[in-house]
Amino acid sequence: MELIGMLDSPYVRRVAISLQLLGLRFTHRPLSVFRNFDEVTGINPVVKVPTLVCDDGAVLMDSTLIIDYAERLAPAARSLWPAALPERRQALRVVGLALAACEKSVQIVYETRLRPEDKRHGPWVDRIQKQTLAAYRELETELMRTPRSATVDGIDQAGISTAVAWRFTREMVPEVVPAGEFPSIAAFAAQAELLPQFQAAQYGSGTYVDTMGSPA
Repeated sequence: MELIGMLDSPYVRRVAISLQLLGLRFTHRPLSVFRNFDEVTGINPVVKVPTLVCDDGAVLMDSTLIIDYAERLAPAARSLWPAALPERRQALRVVGLALAACEKSVQIVYETRLRPEDKRHGPWVDRIQKQTLAAYRELETELMRTPRSATVDGIDQAGISTAVAWRFTREMVPEVVPAGEFPSIAAFAAQAELLPQFQAAQYGSGTYVDTMGSPA
């Protein structure tokens, strides 16, 4: 399998980390939808990342859908989701909040860095900033109520998504979400970033480093 997209995208990085934790081998091509538009078009005409090119050439997109597919490829004993319904529902809530935080953070970046200043709509920027803060406040509450594991054997999709979202927001729009207001998220994300799967898919413009060893 080949993962297409830059690791400065929280969605691409979420997939790269999840594939490793599921024990699935893949290669990574760090293409930008901006700088490498034509090349990405040749792989996925929709020009959306992450894109996963499957072993048989089929092309999937959207991080949640790619991860769903990966869960079904993984060995039966491996899953990044709790099996019991109450725990799974809670994990789904956390993932939803983390993805909302990602989405709103991305919107802030587009509005404040890509849109010309004379074209920006102040009330809209204010609104998405408030939505970003609201998502992180809810995540902080959830993490305080139900602490999550930041170990290789214990981290789940809720933990991955939370840590990846936090890193992206803090890298791109740190002024919107002060770290001091979210001590539980900050501490958890710092622990998660030390895991080898996070280290192998470092945030930024680099390429995933395969540390999984020889294929079985």
